[in-house]
Parts: sequence; C-alpha cells; structure tokens
Amino acid sequence: MSAKAIREYDGKQLLAYWLPRLTVSGAAVVPDASTTPSLAFLPPTRMAHIAFDNSLLPLPTDSEADAAAKSRNFAVHVEDVFNAVELAHPWLATEKLVAKPDQLIKRRGKNGLLGINVDWTGAKDWIRARAGKSFKLERTSGLLHTFLVEPFVPHSQDSEFYVCIQSVRDGDMIFFTHEGGVDVGDVDAKALKLLVPVNKPLPSASDIESGLLCHVKQESHPILVEFITRLYAVYTDLQFTYLEINPLVVTDGRVFYLDLAAKLDQTAEFEAGKKWTLARHAAPVVPGAPALSGAMDFPAPFGREMTKEESYIADLDAKTGASLKLTVLNPAGRIWTMVAGGGASVVYADAIAAHGFADELANYGEYSGAPSESQTYEYGKTILDLMTRGSPHPDGKFLFIGGGIANFTNVAATFKGIIRALRDFQKPLLTHKVKIFVRRAGPNYQEGLRLIKAVGEQLQLDMKVFGPEMHVTGIVPLALKGESYVSHPSSGPLAGGNDLMSMSMPAPRVPSVGASAAAAAAANGKVNHSAPSEMEVDTPRNVTFTKDTRSFIYGMQPRAVQGMLDFDYMCKRDAPSVACMIYPFGGHHVQKFYWGTKETLLPVYTSIEEAVAKFPDVDVVVNFASFRSVYDSTNELLKFPQLKTIAIIAEGVPEKRARQLLHSAKEKGVLIIGPATVGGIKPGCFKIGNTGGMMDNIVSSLLYRPGSVAYVSKSGGMSNELNNIISRSTDGVAEGVAIGGDRYPGSTFIDHMLRYETDPAVKILVLLGEVGGVEEYEVAKAVKDGRIKKPVVAWCIGTCAKMFTTDVQFGHAGSFANSDMETAEAKNSALRDAGVHVPATFEDLPSLLTQVFTKLVSEGIVIVRPEPDPPKVPIDYQWAQELGLIRKPASFISTICDDRGQELLYAGMAISEVFKDDIGIGGVLSLLWFKRRLPPYAAKFIEMVLMLTADHGPAVSGAHNTIVTARAGRDLVSSLVSGLLTIGERFGGALDGAAQTFSAAYDKGLSPQEFVDSMRKKHQLILGIGHKIKSRTNPDLRVSIVKEFVFKHFPSCETLKYALEVEKITTSKKDNLILNVDGAIGVAFVDLLRGCGAFSPEESEEYIQIGTLNGLFVLGRSIGFIGHYLDQKRLKQGLYRHPWDDISYLLPSEQIETSGRTMVEGKVTVERGASSV
Repeated sequence: MSAKAIREYDGKQLLAYWLPRLTVSGAAVVPDASTTPSLAFLPPTRMAHIAFDNSLLPLPTDSEADAAAKSRNFAVHVEDVFNAVELAHPWLATEKLVAKPDQLIKRRGKNGLLGINVDWTGAKDWIRARAGKSFKLERTSGLLHTFLVEPFVPHSQDSEFYVCIQSVRDGDMIFFTHEGGVDVGDVDAKALKLLVPVNKPLPSASDIESGLLCHVKQESHPILVEFITRLYAVYTDLQFTYLEINPLVVTDGRVFYLDLAAKLDQTAEFEAGKKWTLARHAAPVVPGAPALSGAMDFPAPFGREMTKEESYIADLDAKTGASLKLTVLNPAGRIWTMVAGGGASVVYADAIAAHGFADELANYGEYSGAPSESQTYEYGKTILDLMTRGSPHPDGKFLFIGGGIANFTNVAATFKGIIRALRDFQKPLLTHKVKIFVRRAGPNYQEGLRLIKAVGEQLQLDMKVFGPEMHVTGIVPLALKGESYVSHPSSGPLAGGNDLMSMSMPAPRVPSVGASAAAAAAANGKVNHSAPSEMEVDTPRNVTFTKDTRSFIYGMQPRAVQGMLDFDYMCKRDAPSVACMIYPFGGHHVQKFYWGTKETLLPVYTSIEEAVAKFPDVDVVVNFASFRSVYDSTNELLKFPQLKTIAIIAEGVPEKRARQLLHSAKEKGVLIIGPATVGGIKPGCFKIGNTGGMMDNIVSSLLYRPGSVAYVSKSGGMSNELNNIISRSTDGVAEGVAIGGDRYPGSTFIDHMLRYETDPAVKILVLLGEVGGVEEYEVAKAVKDGRIKKPVVAWCIGTCAKMFTTDVQFGHAGSFANSDMETAEAKNSALRDAGVHVPATFEDLPSLLTQVFTKLVSEGIVIVRPEPDPPKVPIDYQWAQELGLIRKPASFISTICDDRGQELLYAGMAISEVFKDDIGIGGVLSLLWFKRRLPPYAAKFIEMVLMLTADHGPAVSGAHNTIVTARAGRDLVSSLVSGLLTIGERFGGALDGAAQTFSAAYDKGLSPQEFVDSMRKKHQLILGIGHKIKSRTNPDLRVSIVKEFVFKHFPSCETLKYALEVEKITTSKKDNLILNVDGAIGVAFVDLLRGCGAFSPEESEEYIQIGTLNGLFVLGRSIGFIGHYLDQKRLKQGLYRHPWDDISYLLPSEQIETSGRTMVEGKVTVERGASSV
C-alpha cells in the first residue's frame, strides 16, 4: 500500500526537525537559508517515547503460577523502562506533563486516554495503570504498550485551532478552523478549506489569511501564516498524505502542536526516506532501548499487533519484486485463504463475509506478481502452520486456494511451492479435518490444477479442484453452503484436450447465452437485421484503440511485446501494433520476434526523440519503466504532442508523482492508464502488454473479435476475470481497461465510461469498483443526469471491510476507506439508487449481466452474429515444452547437479544442507565427482590430497609456464591453462598410472618381485616410483603424511602395503627409487575406492581408469598455479626472456644439395653465449 499511518511521536519528530529547515518559494519547497534551525515561534520539541515489551505478558494458556510470574517480570520491566527514560529525558522531573498512548488511537480525549497536568510521578502512575492492559475502543480491543509523554502547555480555549492537510486528486486540501480541541465536531462541515492545486504554488500569505484565518485574531495571523506555509512545505517535501493537528495552540507568540495524526506515502521512501531518517536520528537515545532503525516504522492499527508470521511475510515481500501480504484477523478462525491477486483476495473475503462467515475468517492476504516456487512455499507454509495450531475444531476447517485468471503468472510454477507446503503439513491437515477448495486459471493452469489435484489424492486430502469454468469465488458458497456458482456450464471451457493441436487450433465454443438469446429474439421478430455492425460505423474520435493503433514499448519487455504481436496476428491485423522499443541503456540494436510462425525484427532505440522521428504514426506508449524512473520517463514522453495515450505499468509510484503526472497529462490532452495497471484490451484491435494473459485465454475469452460489453476495472487480475465472465454471459468484450489500483489513477472510471457511451459498438457498460476513493460516485451522477444512457452493470468489491473490528488495508494501495462515503457498501447503494444494475453479491454478477444482455438482444439493440472459427494460436517452443506438449532429445545429460528448483542441488543434496552438514570441500567433491556422500575420513583424505598437491615450487614445468604466461601480460585463465597443459605422464600425471599399474599387479596376484621383474622385461618405468631428490635416507614427508593417515583411518590399505613392498625391492637397487607422492596418493586412493563401501568393484575400476586421480592433481595444483600468477602480477614482473647463456645453439655447419633436397652433414657447430666449439 502507499498511505500508511505513523506514530504521533514520529510525526512530531519530522515536524520538529524540518519545520525550521523548509519553506515555500513559489511552487517549490526550498531549504530555509535565512535562519538557523530555530525559529522564535517554534519552541524546542521535548517528547519521551515509552514502549513496553508485550511478549513478557502472560498468555491465556499459561498456568496460574506462570501467569503470576510473568506479571511480576512485566512489572519489573516497566520500572526498568521508566528508569531508562528518566536518564534520557531529565526534564521529566521538573515539568508538568501530558501522558497518552501512541498507538494510532482516535479520539483519545473522549475515551479517557489523556493524563493531563501531572508530574513525572503522576505520569508514571497513569501509565503503570494502563501498560499491558486491554482497552476496548468501540468494537476494537487491544493492549496498551506504547506511550508518549510531553510537557503540559497551559493555554486558554480560544487559543486552540484545528489544522489538517489532506491529499486529494486535484491537489492538497488545507482545512482550518478557529475552534479546535476535543470538541472540534464535524470538521468537514465547519472548517474553512483552501486547495493547493497540483503543480501550482501555495497561495500567497494574503490568500491564506482571507481563506483560512478570517475568524482568527489579527495578532495571530503572521505566526499562523508562517506556520501553515512551513507546515505545507514539510507536508509536500516529506510526502505526507494526511497530517492533522488538533489542537494547534498559539500562545505567548509561540506555536504548539499538541496532538497529531499523520500518514506518509510508504512508496515514496526512495525519494523521502533519507529525510525521514535524519529526523528520527535526531531524537534522544534511551539507554537500553532498541536503536531506531533508519527506515520509518509503520505500526499496525490499534487492536492488531503484527505477529511474527506477519513480520516474516512482510520481510519476504520487501525482498522481492512480487507481492506477498498476510494479515491475521482471527487465529482461531475456521476459514483460511491463500489467494493470488490483490483484487481476487478482496472478492474472496467479500464472499466469505456475505455468506455470514466473517467472524470465522482467519486471515486476509494475497500473493501476486509471479512469485517464485520458494516464495510461494514459504507463504503457503506460514499459512498452513497458523491454521493447524492448537486443538482440532470439531467441525473442521476450510482452506481456499483461489485466484482470478492470471495475466502472466505461471500458475503451475506457483502451485509447486504450495504443493510442497501441503506435503509438509499432510498430517496436521488431516488431523484438523481441513477441506481444501482450489480455483485458479491463467498461464499453464491446466498443469497446475493437475499437479495439485494429484497431490491431494496422493496425500488423501479432502480437496476439490476447479478451473475457469467455476466463477472466481464460486468455491466459497460451494464449500460453506453447498451452493454451486458455475459460470454457464453450457459454454464451458474450450472443447478439446491439452495437446499441441488443441492449443494451436482450438475447437469452436458450444453456443453461448448470446446465441440462445438471439434465437429467442429472432423467433419473436424483434431482431433489427439492418442495425450497423461495429465495422460499418464511423470510428468516433474519442475511441482510443483501433486496428491501426501503433505503439512504442518503453523498456526491455520482450515477453510483453511477443504477446502483443501474437494477439495482432490472431486478430488479422495488417501490421504489428508495436513499432519499436525504447531502451536508454542498451544501445541501438534490433530484437527478434515472431509474427505468426515467421520471424521478424523490431528496432530498439535509446531515446524517445529517435523513435518519434522514425514513426510519426505512433500515438500510444506502454511504459514499463520502474517505479523509481517512471515519473521522469513519462514527463519526457509528455513533451511529444503525437503521443495521446500512455499506459504506466509500474506499481509503487508515489502518490505525489502520480498526481503530478495525471495533471500534466490532462493539460496536454493525453490519456493516462495506470499507474499499477496491467493495461487494457480492445478485442480484434489492440492489447496493452500482458493484458488478457496467454493466447489460450485470449481464445477462451473470445478476445480475438469484438463483443458488445465494455468494462473498466481497477484490478488487473480481476479484469481478466471480467473477460471470462463477460464472454460466458454475453457475446463478449468490446473493450476493457484496468485503470490501476492506486489511489490516484491517471484516468478514472468516468473517463472511460463516457468514452464507451459514445462508442456505437458498445451496448452495455460494466464497472468493477472497490472500497476506497469516490470516483464511482461520478458514474452514478452521470447515469442520473443522463450523460450515460446505456445500461450499466456495476459492483464495488470490499464489502467485507465493515465486518472487521480493525482497519484492514486490502491488496491495492487505494483500497482503504477514509470515510463512510468511501466504503464499498455505500458506493454500491449509491449506484443502485442512480439506476445502475447492481447485484446482491459479486457471485450474482454473471446472472445479472446475462439478464441485461438477453433483454437487449430481445429488443434488437444487440445483434448476435455467428461465432467465427477461433484463430490458430502460435505457441512458442519453450512454452510448449514447459506445458509438456512436446519433447526432444536433450543435447546434454547431467546427473550431478540441478539448478532448476528453488535451490541448487549437488547430486540431490540441497546447497543449504551442504553447509548445514558442513561437509567441506571433500564432501562437495564426493558429490560432484562420485555422486554420493563418502565417509568423513574419505572426504578428509580428498582435502589432504588437494593440500599436498597444491604446489611444488616455481621450477616445475607447470608453474614455470604459468609464470611465463603471466609475465607476458595474459589474464589469469590463460596463464592457468598454460600451466595445466603441461600435466601428463612426465609431470603430475603419474597418479592414474600408479593406481592402474599397482592395482593391476595386485589383482593378478603377482608378488612384488614378479611385478618389478615384469616391468623390467617390458622396459617400462614403474609410475609412482622414483624421485629426483628424495630417497630412502631423505624421505619425502608428504608420503609419510599419506601413509600415516591411511594406516590410521582406512579400513583397508592392501594396495598401499603392496606398493611399499615394491619400494623395498626398488630401493635396494637405487636409494632414490622410493614410492613418491604421486604413487602414494594413487595406491591409497585405490584402497579408498575399494574399502569405503560406497562403490562396487566395477565402479572402483571405472574411476581408476577414467582419469579421476589425475583430476585431483589438476584441482590441487591449480591452487598453486593461481598463486604463482597472482605473485607475478603483485610483483609487477615484466616480460620474461630466457637468457642466451642457458641455451645450447646447435646449428648445421654444411649443407649438401641432393636431388632437390637439402641434406645436413653430420657435423654441427656448438655455441654457448659468445664462444663457439
């Protein structure tokens, strides 16, 4: 969400820090350079913020003794907090004080929550009596735990004022009344108001005086004008959305803001967060209290403390581009939801409440924005854990895994995470007798439903699974009351299967309600066959999209572009609707896309100027810029008069920036769709980005040809659901727009409804509004005064809000009622009173729409034409493969590692388990080389081998090559490879040879002497025997280390013993023919493979033959080679040239010409340096 309430303490800290530092100059907020951060009329702000730890309080389930002990501990904690606060705020001991809770509680004065004109002892007594105690405010009960103590300000009643600044669509409204305080009354009725329009300067001082201060004594005017000016500067610069001070006291030439309520735009944190942090860090530090974080604290509403589970999901949400929301309403409730989509989450809560189960609804939340498998797993696991705690309810519980028809989220991918959670909680779900109802649709939904249905059967869960044939919330009455809301089974899903032919060539839908209505109308003779078709009428000038509409895509969004081109091809457009892409960061290039089954290229430009110059016919832009940059990019787009429609996709655009954009666009006559929109669609003509979902849904919802019903919705996900509902209840969609769920969308319901009214192809208007905002009233007014004459079917979601005891922020930023007028119930009532068709519940919307449509058909207003054959649906190879529709031989096979899931797997072992079990490098190598866990001693031996072979000085050939290459200026990889290429039988490659020869001799039963004799007869060296320097009297300590470890840890070491017997024979001939380190490692590894119990004899032999042991040398010695490379670079050594005096130059002394060939005489000349022999 965007607008979020903050504590009074934080609000006052922001004012105390920034009021002296900011003022208004014209239309700009500027630093106040004329004064120090201290103004005479602003006294120093002194506040003591006192917070207690609720977790120390007794729980209802505690025994009497435990509860008594916890109560005593909490009492000690209270005194400790008081002592710490006294140290931080010495002024408490000398002042008269005011104490009050600081927990977003309204009307504290009228509810006895103010301790006024008390000393510190009295303030402590007042707080002590309330800390940790439950307090009921109207229908809401909650614990008191956070308090604010300030100096008491003596003043007269006539010095109290009321001031409030509140953001509205057209600007910032300043409310002021000269009668403030507890009994301020109806502010809307009595306050004077002054609007500061968007993009306009604050009115002059004289305008403020005449507009707001006409009932205030003249001597207070200068102070109040200055204060209001600075207050507005802080309000707009720190991006408040609401700021109320009551009372504002002016006494003795100074201004005191005694009570304050405020909301900040959380989405503006990237712009204003640093300023929030500066003010928070300026606050005194209380010893022993938790340090204030840099980020602003947004507390939960009174009566609903954020649980650790809610905090966990909020933390997950903050770390991902997807949306994950969870609010626990009633932990003991029997009905739990796991719903995809912000709009869908609201209609599910509405449906549960409408059927009389609001008190049983346990949670509200949603996941959307294509979360990963791991994210949906964590989300699902958290909900399942919460719902299966405690004793089972005798009547069982319900879990709704629901959602609308997704636009771009892969349903099967998200379901995989939920399926994992279901597996983890199989036993608790069965124990608690949980009945699970699933309804979902969208990309790959068939596979997702198949998977979740299969796991339900496998785990023996009580589960029912539905797709788009079921109304989006139809599973709610089905589960709770046994009532079925299936969307016209007669028109069901597309005929055919889920094979490739069915996907690419869908079968025609069976006759819909429109066809039957048309037949009835024809029988009654009421069909006007001469009525013009959509293609025969002139296109009205205010129709935004046509078959000729062309667009720019701002941002690198190839998936969205391909979806638009596929839609164009299905609609038989002559040219693609996307002219080019604009991407400032990638340079000029082209991107490859498909036009049907053929490839085509689209240019990518780095600037808007270039794109506009190349394509003067383009008038639509789909802006995919991020929430951080979309304000600047849209402002730049608005500079080009040819661009008439801009869709802003980004979520999280600050309200201040959204309002500035919509007013700039209005001045230039540009239609803005969004922010936070999926876009819009005009069947047969044009679609924005990912609107309408995948091509199978486009076909299923008949979006490839125009219908008669136009809709406007806030929710993008629910717009796709409307496509489904309308196609099943009428002859289909004429146009649909999702304006976005933010509080200030660029265009409103009425903007589009009036467009539809003038479009002769549109016969029915559909409005899907929601709780929050007042734009729906404009539609009601237009119906009443006759500007809209066509039938309107409307519903506002969020009717459940009135049934909750605490404030609940629904999925969209604008889905929050700030007054009774903004509730969904009030808006539905107003629309109904205006003559709009409003159903009793959202589940009744399809049947009501059918009634209206049937009536228009019977009157001949709607002409139902024969359904054309569905177009072929081009399907990408990658997507077809993901759907399991095709197969092909794999180019590679990998059996050691898998990176496709939520975390990396090494031979089936999750990377998290690798670190949890601390298996080390040896364990990882055993997984990746041998595809199994080896015993700890084996893993340790592998690590020991790597250490022993890491380096053997700079003189050996591999290190020498590495050094020479490094000094030639080559990079690390080139230098490393040059060293590795020297490894072979003569250098470092004896491990494999030693293992093979010794093991073969041992297996043949040759005695050590017979083995030595056989090798002599073959004139072959025994690999692993012999050393240039070391000998029997000067042993290689590396070999000693290997022998010691093997004899101590290996269960069997027969091959090593055999090799040592061979060594006795060879050293008897020559002292340096010892078992060297290569031989020791080689034969020891044979013993490891054969004796650890992890390998069969065949596997052991295979690993000996395929070069495994040399791999150990390569891996180990790479450590040393890299060290030598870094050493040379660190020493900045220059190009190496070998000295002449270290080279023997042998040149021919005489050449003999014979038969055209040059022969060299046997004599040679030998030169060393400058001398010759």
